[in-house]
Amino acid sequence: MTLSRPPSDPAGPAPQPGRRSLLRWSAAAAALAGAGTLPGLSLAQTPAAAGARRGQVVIGVAQEPTRFHPLQRRTEVDDSVHLNIFSTLWGLDPEGGLTPDLATEVPSVENGGLSADGLTWRVKLRSDVLWHDGAPFTAEDVKFTLETIKDPNYPASSRHGHELVRDIEVVGKHEIRWRLETPFAPYLALLAWMTIGPRHILAQVTDPTDPAFNNRPVGTGPFRFHERRPGDYVALVANDRYYREGPFLERVIIKYIPDQISVKTQFITGAIDAAMIPGIAPDLAEEVARTPGLTLNRTDTQFVDMIALNNALPQFAELAVRQALYLSLDKQTIYRDIYPNGVRQPTESFLPKQSWAYKPDLTPHRYAPDAARALLDEAGWKPGADGIRQKNGVRLAFTNSTIAGDHLREQFQQLLQQDWRDIGVDMTIRNAPSATLWGDFWRLSQFQSIIVGMIVPIASDPSPSNRFGSWAIQARGGVGINTFQYDNPEVDRLLREGVAVLDRDARKQRYFQIQDIIRRDLPFLPLSQGVVFEGVKTRLEGYKPNLSYRVNLWNLREWRWRS
Repeated sequence: MTLSRPPSDPAGPAPQPGRRSLLRWSAAAAALAGAGTLPGLSLAQTPAAAGARRGQVVIGVAQEPTRFHPLQRRTEVDDSVHLNIFSTLWGLDPEGGLTPDLATEVPSVENGGLSADGLTWRVKLRSDVLWHDGAPFTAEDVKFTLETIKDPNYPASSRHGHELVRDIEVVGKHEIRWRLETPFAPYLALLAWMTIGPRHILAQVTDPTDPAFNNRPVGTGPFRFHERRPGDYVALVANDRYYREGPFLERVIIKYIPDQISVKTQFITGAIDAAMIPGIAPDLAEEVARTPGLTLNRTDTQFVDMIALNNALPQFAELAVRQALYLSLDKQTIYRDIYPNGVRQPTESFLPKQSWAYKPDLTPHRYAPDAARALLDEAGWKPGADGIRQKNGVRLAFTNSTIAGDHLREQFQQLLQQDWRDIGVDMTIRNAPSATLWGDFWRLSQFQSIIVGMIVPIASDPSPSNRFGSWAIQARGGVGINTFQYDNPEVDRLLREGVAVLDRDARKQRYFQIQDIIRRDLPFLPLSQGVVFEGVKTRLEGYKPNLSYRVNLWNLREWRWRS
């Protein structure tokens, strides 16, 4: 068996999805405007003949999908379901292009879908799309989706960009128009992630917290939701009315396996057909690579690992504390000892190195525990009788969390705990299953510190507004994912400017400034960007890495067994 390693170009950024459309728009604007089993089914399946719709795939994941509402908050692992039961106006291909889905074409200045200033939008829709319950898909569904997301009283994952939409007009059953109040450069990319909801069902739901739709979602995608057994699996079945090619499988089982060692074991023994999210742990990859009949793919990822800090807590309020924590973190040694073969590369940015807005010359990390102690001494954090520093009645003590069963992160925590204890900081490990960790504990900033892998860009666009804008702090009633509770007026200004200009170079300069400020402020401690090892049985075709999505299960409609 072979270890597949997609080519990379260290000399420059990877192609960005939507780039061609966005560049045309920008140029025109500049010119004119300046563990159980499914009953009755065996988990290990016999491959079907190529092109036939039969058989199933069992996909092992170490985090559990739990939220299946197209207009509300969801995590990366939830995307494995969302991207296959719901549809978007257009999607993102692995080569960096926007591809029509529910829309007949991606709007541009050339085809009349976009005005030269980027404010007026006209989208033509397919006429052959049905919801899973047989109701026709129309422009009213798109209008309902946009109006719902921009409603300030609705628990959307984000309204950033959508709140600028005005004058939504249904021109006909399969055409819709709207206007943006001001230019918003990321909007083409953002819409590639916006899944459309069924108006004929959701318009009747008066309580957005009602779990009924989440428990039985209806979409237009290639698979229909069949059932979920909490703590075990989600089952999808083929949509016989799907409007595009595929799917080629009758069933997909997304099976929750709570630790990565068990994922590896079940993959090797044939109990699962693919190992995804987060895949095979790096220290287990060679064993999988030696197993006949399996293909292990080493793929780039946009995930950046970091230690997120809850900046609203008194322990982290002072810059000197955050700086001391970072100075006393022996990042190089930890990654050398825990992660083999350089699969984690230390970084100082929140953006992946493939992004066109990535700043390569940020201040490098240094390991200097003596300097950390001096900073804390100078700031007035004095060791108590137990050796833990205190100031104004606050002990420099906090919890750190990560996904229970992620054995490499758990090793990381133990070394981190030692590093910080050496400078008078008491860190207690408090781990939990993913469904608990990424619920209100994460979204509403109930954690103290947490090790997280985060994708900051929205699809192909590098805007970090949802992560760092003060308006995006859910714990304060905002809409977004600023779980750090980071509030910096200068960053807020640059974020607003960054989405309001269409010229890429002008945007890049603002994102460079934001990266400098955040590296200085340290609302989180940056760790690394790495690769993931995802495995499929060799006779299973269709797996395609795609940096523009948070999971590589974006194209399950193309997956099939090779005879």
